[in-house]
Amino acid sequence: MINSDLNKILYVEDEPDIQEVVYMSLVDIGGFNVKICSSGEEAVKIVSDYNPDLFLLDIMMPEIDGPTVLKIFRNFPKFAKTPAIFITAKTQMSELLESKDQGVLGIIRKPFDPITISDTIKSLWNEYSFVQS
Repeated sequence: MINSDLNKILYVEDEPDIQEVVYMSLVDIGGFNVKICSSGEEAVKIVSDYNPDLFLLDIMMPEIDGPTVLKIFRNFPKFAKTPAIFITAKTQMSELLESKDQGVLGIIRKPFDPITISDTIKSLWNEYSFVQS
């Protein structure tokens, strides 16, 4: 079972403009504690020290994509069941269905509404927390 309180989000995104919009939305509107990583490699290096409640991962990134980053995180025992949300411009239903088996709560499609992204994340988190209770 996951912690019912969502506070710390590890956000992995390679586009600086999108990083800035999402960061401001999650911190200023959502009140979350957010750590941004610009690459999968950076995220893997800091994940244990940051110890997030949730992973927010861009699917398409150079070198290591979001699904691969999540698979690497799953090899850490303490992150084997940490929930994740993908954020991407390219989404197919088959990707979403496959991701559900890996503890992915949902996929947020780009472009997204910066005003409502925090609520979307909270809603996905609360649905998952309810199911896990």
